[in-house]
Amino acid sequence: MEYLKLPALSIQQGKTRRLFSLAVPGKQISKIASITRIKRRSSELTGYQRPEVSSHIKEIQRYIESADPMIPNPVIIAFDKRVSFEPVGDDGNFGFLIIPISEDDDFEKPGFIVDGQQRTAALREASIEDFAMPVSAFIAESDAEQREQFMLVNSTKPLSKTLLYELAPHTDSRLPSDLQQKKFPSKILQVLNFEEGPLKGRIKTATNQVGKGQVEAMKGVIADNSILKLIDGSLRDGALHRFRDPNTGEGDINQIVQTLNSFWMAVSEVFPEDWKLPPKKSRLLHGAGISALGSLMDEIDARFQSILGKEARSVNAVTPNFFFKDELESVRPYCCWSKGTWVFGKDSLGEDITRRWDEIQNLSGDIKLISDYLLRLYRKQITTQRSLAI
Repeated sequence: MEYLKLPALSIQQGKTRRLFSLAVPGKQISKIASITRIKRRSSELTGYQRPEVSSHIKEIQRYIESADPMIPNPVIIAFDKRVSFEPVGDDGNFGFLIIPISEDDDFEKPGFIVDGQQRTAALREASIEDFAMPVSAFIAESDAEQREQFMLVNSTKPLSKTLLYELAPHTDSRLPSDLQQKKFPSKILQVLNFEEGPLKGRIKTATNQVGKGQVEAMKGVIADNSILKLIDGSLRDGALHRFRDPNTGEGDINQIVQTLNSFWMAVSEVFPEDWKLPPKKSRLLHGAGISALGSLMDEIDARFQSILGKEARSVNAVTPNFFFKDELESVRPYCCWSKGTWVFGKDSLGEDITRRWDEIQNLSGDIKLISDYLLRLYRKQITTQRSLAI
């Protein structure tokens, strides 16, 4: 039998518990610890791990293979009693963890991964010579103890998306794909929320939420994710797209913010009463309203750009507030943000498709209904104006 002898710090916790802190060569972790996945044998529950998520593993693998990776979170391993600690010195807190290891396919590994299966899989697949991985280990008395630790480790509340989105623009390194995509839109959101403009203080983030005793209309009530989706969609194929740098995915933040402030100032002026109300009392600043108005912003901006001459368009002029305001006035009489009933048209049987204002939810079906309705109304108004002009 071969053994892996690794320097380790022994930490006393409670009366009998000992935790070992050590660094293990990344490629070696899969040789000393396996992953047991939850399953049943007859009525008996065995294992405790979740299935590997290949997309997440690939994300971690790409990061490990990058120029200067760092993974501070330790993999947690539960060892059986074949593993022992050999103290050095008088206090017995420092020494070596002695771990049996073998290349034999029938060898039963002494450890089970309690937390960190995807990091371990990524390390196993990564094209690197070596990467020292921090490990926290303990010697378990039974499978039940291993499962207990797994539940305790994974039952803690994860960081909220709101907090992650707010932190993302303030990082320099490459983030996981979902956060990287939100990095620039979140930067724009924070300018809208914390600098002068119609949305200042209105967007709910980790550092700007309605607290006890505060007036809702004066604090963050608009869901950050609603604004992020609007910005992201418009950057891809809308009013903000022409300000975007195709090489970096970012863009001219000043012109982007000017466009958004110009539009939302117009919204506040055309719908002044609804603008003062929180989403529970008006759907204007509700997720569905934000999405629908975002689509209308892109449409109005496209019309303004079409009116401009070719030379004027080449300088990426920002659509002015007065133009957004005049165009929004054309659909204002048909909007039911805080009272009344929306009439979206007729179904295949000729029946009216209706929704009372407070029945509108932040669901794809309702968002599509309002968005399509407002765009249809706006385009009809444009067609009517052209006919009158002729």
